[in-house]
Amino acid sequence: MISKSKQSQLKSYHWKGINSSGKKVSGQTLALTELEVREKLKDQHIQIKKIKKKSISALTRLTHRVKSRDITVLTRQLATMLATGVPIVQAIKLVSDNHRKAEMKSILSHICKGVEAGTPISKAMRTASRHFDDLYTDLVATGELSGNLAQVFERLATYREKSEQLKSKVIKALIYPAMVVTVALTVSYLMLTMVIPEFESMFSGFGADLPWFTQQVLELSHWMQAYSFYTFIGAGLAALIIYQLCQRSYSIRLSTSRLGLRFPILGGVMAKASIAKFSRTLSTSFGSGIPILMSLKTTAKTAGNLHYESAIIEVHRETAAGIPMYIAMRNTNAFPEMMLQMVMIGEESGNLDEMLNKVASIYEFEVDNTVDNLGKILEPLIIVFLGSVVGGLVVAMYLPIFNLMSVLG
Repeated sequence: MISKSKQSQLKSYHWKGINSSGKKVSGQTLALTELEVREKLKDQHIQIKKIKKKSISALTRLTHRVKSRDITVLTRQLATMLATGVPIVQAIKLVSDNHRKAEMKSILSHICKGVEAGTPISKAMRTASRHFDDLYTDLVATGELSGNLAQVFERLATYREKSEQLKSKVIKALIYPAMVVTVALTVSYLMLTMVIPEFESMFSGFGADLPWFTQQVLELSHWMQAYSFYTFIGAGLAALIIYQLCQRSYSIRLSTSRLGLRFPILGGVMAKASIAKFSRTLSTSFGSGIPILMSLKTTAKTAGNLHYESAIIEVHRETAAGIPMYIAMRNTNAFPEMMLQMVMIGEESGNLDEMLNKVASIYEFEVDNTVDNLGKILEPLIIVFLGSVVGGLVVAMYLPIFNLMSVLG
């Protein structure tokens, strides 16, 4: 089984050989390792005479790259086939034979070979690809031990599908205002550097003092023309420095995560999405038979926000010390009261996974509702923003013309 580091890059292998009929054959195979190519050709009864590794284009690599969505689809396919009685190795081979991505074919091939050699499927998946994280492989291991592999894959498929839906909603919420701000800034920059200089040449022939507001806009235009290049370079360097600081400093990353949760509207969406993901992940893990402490430890890694990851780690520490989970959650001041009440009921009734599942559904619905109404919420703010920025520049340019017309009139 190859290591994750070695299989991270898809490569193109050009080979020449002799088939079972004694004829010379050649071809090109996309794979993660040369060993994989040799095994494939051996299965086709081709004796290799020469094999050479060549680089592939970025487009080809991107086309065949495995994404999170591919793993979700794979999980759903395996859940469906296992539920109908198809053995796991046969199910993986069926998916591999019909998959169009070379990287996925390679990953599935290595999983199959590992399982056929006696390796547990959870270990084979963990070794084959980084896409099978601790949560995924721990759940599969639980299914192997309990004999409920089909049920575990069904849980995993449902969990991943709901997580991806939630993620797409959050991305949608972030993209809309970001695009509006980007367009407004681009239009403003073009006006300040290209349109306003044309007006300035016209104003020079008026022979009169310009309004204060127009003078300020012209000064801004001069500054942008002279220093915009250095401004962009400086902003890029500042962003790079901040990024490096965040990578090296846990406290800065934590402060940045908490700051993001305080943004109007969008911060609330991200907070609810994190709570929903935490609840859904813990429900799936604990409901599949993984002990609560191990479930909390695994769930912290998938929180998606450092503030909630830190809170979940603290919950794990206090729960391990014997404190009820809902009290440990309350002590972090990170979770809403309604969630704490539902977790308390779940702990006392012995239905914690069901209550967490309900919490996830509630907050997923709230995220859906907020994002669906985001246009109505942001529309008046966007109108005011665009009117203030772009409209202000237009007014500044026409003020001298209006003043001149009033004088002439």
